[in-house]
Amino acid sequence: MPEPVAILVAVEQEERPALAESCAGGVDRVLEQSVHDARMNGVIAVGANHPPSTYDIAELGHGASLRHHGSMDPQPETHGQSGRAHEREFVRMWDELEPIGRDRSTGGYHRYAWSDADLLLREWFAGEAAARGLELTDDGNGNQLAWPADAELAGRGDAVLVGSHLDSVPDGGAYDGPLGVVSAFAALDLLAERGVRLDRPVVVAGFSDEEGSRFGIACAGSRLMTGSLAPDAALGMRDRDGLSLAEVLSARGRDLAAVRARPDILDRVSAFVELHVEQGRGLADMDAAVGVASAIWPHGRFRLEFTGEANHAGTTLMQDRRDPMLAFAAAVLAADEHAREAGARATFGRVEVLPGGTNAIPSSVRAWLDARAPDEASLVALVEAITLQARGMSRRDGTGLDVTPESVSAAVSFDTALRDAAAALLGGAPVLPTGAGHDAGVLSQHGVPTVMLFVRNPTGVSHSPYEHADPDDCLAGVRALADVLAHLAAA
Repeated sequence: MPEPVAILVAVEQEERPALAESCAGGVDRVLEQSVHDARMNGVIAVGANHPPSTYDIAELGHGASLRHHGSMDPQPETHGQSGRAHEREFVRMWDELEPIGRDRSTGGYHRYAWSDADLLLREWFAGEAAARGLELTDDGNGNQLAWPADAELAGRGDAVLVGSHLDSVPDGGAYDGPLGVVSAFAALDLLAERGVRLDRPVVVAGFSDEEGSRFGIACAGSRLMTGSLAPDAALGMRDRDGLSLAEVLSARGRDLAAVRARPDILDRVSAFVELHVEQGRGLADMDAAVGVASAIWPHGRFRLEFTGEANHAGTTLMQDRRDPMLAFAAAVLAADEHAREAGARATFGRVEVLPGGTNAIPSSVRAWLDARAPDEASLVALVEAITLQARGMSRRDGTGLDVTPESVSAAVSFDTALRDAAAALLGGAPVLPTGAGHDAGVLSQHGVPTVMLFVRNPTGVSHSPYEHADPDDCLAGVRALADVLAHLAAA
């Protein structure tokens, strides 16, 4: 067995010095990591047989702390408590997470599933669970669950699950996912400050690979847990380096046989609460810090493969070309046109062109369409309209087009009773739908009563380094989450 490659986790000082600079190309990368809390000081072993991967980001650099974006002054407690420990804990946790997987050149995050950054995030989650006396378990699919240490309480079959995810899209923002995990731990701290006695176990969850940025399937961890994604299909998924999930998990020392549905866990869950930064500006327009989700739009990812004939850019007459780029261009324009007409969303965010020469007509174009609509019929009609327009151009040019749905999620309506109770509990908080997918949607479709809370995003920007939530709104989210958990789990 090769010796492990050590990734050092240092207790940071004010300057947060880099532990290492990047290595070029596809070689193993050394992470810069900094954390405040001394209990995180140590060495995380990453197997040296882990394949070199573009998903292990070289630099994890400096970045603005949450403190720098606004006041972290304590807000008045509605329960008559003056304790501010949960606020200090929130800031500490946020500061610990802030550098992990961050690209210092853009400020964005690259926290891909099973990358080096992901392992550090998992260690962080384990540390937070241990600090609160929670028992950490892993469901075999990479989903981390922190249960109460009280065996009698944890053994009840009516647990309240709370949490979100820690992974990111390429060059993503800081708040999408981590805000929900940090807020879950902080809400437990606030409940303790308030002296609330929990009659049901509250379990903090960190779901794996929610974004699907590495292997292409969103919410892979929760889909595996619920059984909506088959283990064989998941293990066969490949990243852009050509590595399968099975190969990556094996290199990380994971048990492939443990990748499976976990009805034994879900049967013990009575409700799931996910707090998330709003990915849109609905709450900003309503001048509300916190809102409640009503539904998730149906959405899907579709792979379009356009095929033609490579040829010389300077000598091939325009009428002699079989250029697949033209049909792709028609698809892009169709996506914009038909999404606008339908009040839907359509995005081509990833394209691969072969052979990729500036002076060569492409032989193939592979593109991924993200399509979302208010209802299933509108989604089907949108994708069909885009495909029809692209096929028309393909027929004209003698090129080919294949369309493959990679993942399609039906519309989700969250539990009405929980939604209405949460809105009332939070003083008539706004109720609004979202076009973004979440683990909450997967669990809701599986039959777990689910409620989502949104924290205001002042600009609405998400999946970007410019994603943001004001500190006061984040703390308002923690208080709202604690109120909902107390409603669901308190004696």
